[in-house]
Amino acid sequence: MKMYINGNWTSGTSQIEVVNPYSGKPIDTVPAATVEDVEMAIKSAERGANAMRALSAFDRYEILMRAVVLLNERRQDLGETITNEEGKVISEGLLEVDRCVQTITWSAEEAKRLFGETIPLDAAPGNEMKFGFTVRVPVGIVVAISPFNFPLNLVAHKVGPAIAGGNAVVIKPASDTPLSALKLTEILLDAGLPAEAIQCVTGSGSAIGDALVSNPAVRKVTFTGSQEVGEHITHTAGLKKVTMELGSNSPLIVLPDADIDKVVAATVQSGYSNAGQVCISTQRVIVDKSVYSDFLDALAPSVEALSTGDPMRETVNVGPMVRESDAARVESWIQEAVGAGARLVAGGGRDGAVVRPAILADVDRNMRFSRDELFGPAVGVTPVSGIDEAIEFANDTRFGLSAAIFTENLDNAMRFALEVDSGNLNINGGTQFRADLMPYGGLKDSGMGKEGPRYAVEEMTELKMVIMHRS
Repeated sequence: MKMYINGNWTSGTSQIEVVNPYSGKPIDTVPAATVEDVEMAIKSAERGANAMRALSAFDRYEILMRAVVLLNERRQDLGETITNEEGKVISEGLLEVDRCVQTITWSAEEAKRLFGETIPLDAAPGNEMKFGFTVRVPVGIVVAISPFNFPLNLVAHKVGPAIAGGNAVVIKPASDTPLSALKLTEILLDAGLPAEAIQCVTGSGSAIGDALVSNPAVRKVTFTGSQEVGEHITHTAGLKKVTMELGSNSPLIVLPDADIDKVVAATVQSGYSNAGQVCISTQRVIVDKSVYSDFLDALAPSVEALSTGDPMRETVNVGPMVRESDAARVESWIQEAVGAGARLVAGGGRDGAVVRPAILADVDRNMRFSRDELFGPAVGVTPVSGIDEAIEFANDTRFGLSAAIFTENLDNAMRFALEVDSGNLNINGGTQFRADLMPYGGLKDSGMGKEGPRYAVEEMTELKMVIMHRS
């Protein structure tokens, strides 16, 4: 596929192969953009930002709703594209399209809700003849840098609110999975978005990322990816608004009064979908010693029953990781943990890019498995004594994106909600829950700012204060 810059689809000067993670075979090529391409895209986006300012809120709403119709019409193609370039099973690929439809729908609705408010300036002494109000205006140009693991919906989470807020947007999709973003760009143009209001620049982040985020014409950067890259972007971007959705190693606490069957179902769903390549995948399961053996005995057969293989087959539960090198990394982490005293209860073997879903028991909190982000299909289970130790262990991390607890005790549930340092807190549900309309973001090294269309629109607009001095 071609990339889209300066109002045109272009092949660029060199190409990058897009590879199917399961077969290892190329499925398409995209251009490797240059710094010059980036400069052209941003110049075009400046004109696009002017075109967006000329649109009414209802115009923006209609464009996004027409895109929703096209997304539904092209659902099967988009779902297959996601599976072929990213590796998630086809049922998850189609579900991602459905979630994208919701994300764009909510974004469209937010286009009609850019409210200001009156400010009672006369509440301050001597201001009886002053009248104030606020207006919300677009920032101008939004740079949206998206990850590989949700190549359509996470692009939509950035592009939809940017358009709803009246901005032009420059997309830089992940190099491994650029096809979904390019197809979404095509859909938005077909829906009537001004030709220069969107750019989709493909290529290596190391080659063009700094040129994108440091350009002074860009007023907002929204990034989803690793903590290390996010920190680099914040240093490079300069004085502009940034939203950072970064890493995690999500804990799930299991107390003695938990419904073990529900915990097992949540652990399987939250720990292994998309081969564990989800920022809020369950990674650390923190289990009270009184139910530790019962939980492991119940979890093992459910994980062993997960089928792996070709993600286009409807009977397959877990497909490949996006790169074989990532699968090798996960395999090495598992072996390292076992060498340090953890016990492999299930899975852990590797065939190319496919890692067999794994359970590690007796994982020590000082192991790398407990400290860093695995981003793969394995969970580590650790015994603790009581709620105090469980909360302390849950917080013993530099991350804070999502956490969960299973308990029937209201006091313990409230302690978890108030004391665990995480942006998303799930009570009697898995860590991987996300409704696309909710505020979503992390604490600590998991990032800053919030996604979810309503909240992202606020991040992608500016508030002006107007004061009328009456005589």
